[in-house]
Amino acid sequence: MSLLESLPKPEKEGAIVDFAGILELLPHRYPFLLVDKVISLDEETKTIVCQKNVSFNEPFFSGHFPQEPVMPGVLQVEAMAQAGCVMMYLLHEENKDKRPAFMGVDNCRFRKPVRPGDILTIEATETRYRRGLGTLNARVSVDGVLVSECTIMAMMV
Repeated sequence: MSLLESLPKPEKEGAIVDFAGILELLPHRYPFLLVDKVISLDEETKTIVCQKNVSFNEPFFSGHFPQEPVMPGVLQVEAMAQAGCVMMYLLHEENKDKRPAFMGVDNCRFRKPVRPGDILTIEATETRYRRGLGTLNARVSVDGVLVSECTIMAMMV
């Protein structure tokens, strides 16, 4: 049985891994869990698509910025990293008892602001993986419009 098959089955259609499964995969918890569900995983192209619903109740909005709330870019990068870690768990069974470690980020760009009510579509593609060290290209979009992108390095330890 694969790791994906062992996770709780999503209660609603439109996800292959829902919030309950994410909680089993990632060590992150509120307020730092930034992936709500996995929409798709393509093992051939090594691409995952996840979703994050951005609520006005997110704790960072109270100070960033009170009159014009914007999701901090570093949290968009973290959401991309978490999506990538979910993919590293699902594609590489040897990682099931390991924890992700963020190693670095390159070529990071923020294109548009993310606001309360937005639904982030987080896409990550693994470009290299060897001995637990992965490199992935990631992007966040809202309503099909690119809002941020970067290259992330992570290691399973």
